[in-house]
Amino acid sequence: MDGFPRGGFFINFKSFMALLEFTTKGIYCPAADVYIDPWKPVAKALITHGHADHSRWGHQEYLCSKAAKPVIKYRLGNIRIRSVDWGEKVTVNGVHFSFHPAGHIVGSAQIRVEYKGEVWVASGDYKLEDDGLALPFEPIRCHAFITESTFGLPVYKWQDQQHVYASINQWWRSNQTEEKVSVLSGYALGKAQRILKNLDATIGPIFTHGAVENINEVMRAQGIELPLTTRVVQGMNAKTFAGGIVIAPPSAIAATWMKRFRSNSVGIASGWMKLRGPRRRRGADRGFVLSDHCDWDGLNAAIAATGAERIFVTHGYTAIFSQWLREQGYDAHAVSTEYEGELSEINESA
Repeated sequence: MDGFPRGGFFINFKSFMALLEFTTKGIYCPAADVYIDPWKPVAKALITHGHADHSRWGHQEYLCSKAAKPVIKYRLGNIRIRSVDWGEKVTVNGVHFSFHPAGHIVGSAQIRVEYKGEVWVASGDYKLEDDGLALPFEPIRCHAFITESTFGLPVYKWQDQQHVYASINQWWRSNQTEEKVSVLSGYALGKAQRILKNLDATIGPIFTHGAVENINEVMRAQGIELPLTTRVVQGMNAKTFAGGIVIAPPSAIAATWMKRFRSNSVGIASGWMKLRGPRRRRGADRGFVLSDHCDWDGLNAAIAATGAERIFVTHGYTAIFSQWLREQGYDAHAVSTEYEGELSEINESA
């Protein structure tokens, strides 16, 4: 494909001397004949991280960061996958690729692409906060930057994460006094471990849905420290969970799986909790604004730090955010992809 959809039209990439192109299969580097986070099967795929909208089954070969490899293998099974250290250069047909921390989840990477003096960066998903699990976002100087815009509106501005963790722990304590089990939902990969890392384990026992505990086991095996957790299994009765907190993926909250907890209070940890509507739709008692994506200020700061003049905006508020960037003097364009950001935290499981 020579262009990408924008307002019903296609922009000819030849006018941009594009090192990367947006095709029906994914982000494509024609000089190297490889794809970045493709959503349809391809021969060679460079993967930014393990979330399902970025790492999909069916590619012939996969390349990722060493920290991302364990969970990608766990999720996709028997695949042909190779991993590299941070900053390690891989050259394909004269094109140099390297992986750099994105700060989104453990192992998440930005992919730097250099060819004949031109540098592009595909950022995947990213955040600027240091969560103590993922390596912090590394600004990379480039000519063109591909950014998400999951929360690309001025209304989305995050509180300090320590304040959010304190609120979660206080909610847990309050539920204890009312003899309610605290059930907190967040992505099984990334959000759940971030929450676990910051729970006050002296309050009571910590339980996990199987989807969360499976990821915990993968991460513990690669040396990541997490608090002691107990997998929720059949046969556990209501008394088992007394005084405890349960970490579960969003899909579990509306499922029959919840019946075992009887008296409970449901919380949701997501950037979407900044607005009241999503919390009401999910029937939650509490919403905690905690995202593994940048807020408005973070997106703008990250883009400025790259020094890039050309910006391509993928999933999220693409039209609004790209228009804002053009008003700031960037050569910015909204592009159509199949990435989802945190949309599935409202609609479905991680």
